[in-house]
Amino acid sequence: MLMAHPAVLRNLVEQYETLHALHADVGSPEVRQRMDDVAYTLCVSTGTRDVDTALIAARHQLPGARVQDDSLLST
Repeated sequence: MLMAHPAVLRNLVEQYETLHALHADVGSPEVRQRMDDVAYTLCVSTGTRDVDTALIAARHQLPGARVQDDSLLST
């Protein structure tokens, strides 16, 4: 699998977190579409199928991620 550049992943995570914090999922159709597009790109970039898993995978691939990071464990 190809790996996205860490700068790209960081940017996608930041965009998604910003849109999420601004409650873009209940915003205008254009804003909701942007959030959907960022979520889709995160999934494609990390080889995952849902945005929560994509966020975990992206954070794990970023520089400074801890090998022992338990955020990948399901709860």
